[in-house]
Amino acid sequence: METPKISKLDDKRITEPRMKKKKRMKHEFLTSLNNLDDGCLMHILSFLSPIPDRYNTALVCHRWRYLACHPRLWLRVDPFVKGLSLPGVFHDIESAVSAARPGDTILIGAGGSHRVSNIQIKKPICLIGGGEIPDETTLVCSRGSDSALELLSTCKLANLTVKAELGCCLLHRSGRITIDGCVLQCETNPLDHLSCPIVSTAGEEEDNLSRHVEVKETVVEKIKGNSVTVLQTRIEGGAKAVATSGDLVLQRVRVMYSKAYLYFWFDIDHE
Repeated sequence: METPKISKLDDKRITEPRMKKKKRMKHEFLTSLNNLDDGCLMHILSFLSPIPDRYNTALVCHRWRYLACHPRLWLRVDPFVKGLSLPGVFHDIESAVSAARPGDTILIGAGGSHRVSNIQIKKPICLIGGGEIPDETTLVCSRGSDSALELLSTCKLANLTVKAELGCCLLHRSGRITIDGCVLQCETNPLDHLSCPIVSTAGEEEDNLSRHVEVKETVVEKIKGNSVTVLQTRIEGGAKAVATSGDLVLQRVRVMYSKAYLYFWFDIDHE
């Protein structure tokens, strides 16, 4: 029995419906996504990483731009805004941190310097610089302050420059901290030995407590959850880049040399 041969014309007739079906399914998927109401679509966008994913969704269309930039997804710090009539806009970082809810993202406006001093962050939030490069969004900690930011909860810092005249840029007390694409800079002065870009005391208080009180396993797991992850960050000035006085130690250090700067990748974690 001879097997019927399929001509090129017949083959084209078979593949064309399949291609049309795939295009139709893709079109129906996009249509159904755009048919979602604003609240549902905004909830989906909230799961995206603020930079660059959620930022890129704002380029899709006017509606997506409105939803991606909605105050429910971002809090903004802009010292140049006149009045506080706009929802979710604050003149300073401390006010924005105080108003933020766990999981919020604070976008700090580029241009000028933002004065910060011993600002405590006790909830999981994300601080992101609004400029194209970290140098365009600068947080300045004046002399007399222990630190610019005191971190007591899991949070992320990205695309920011933090400068400290004396003391430390970041004081890590507890939580998992991620520092991504930032600049940590201690001003050069005769008291450099008192300056340090990152200071971690995580575990110090818990150790003192565990000596007097029996600690449950769940509490021990929480204590071991403390860490600092540094990614592609410039660290300048100070006696040394990292000082630890708790349970954590510096690990997995990598350095990339460029023409003008050194970029660091490392972890501060349990041994």
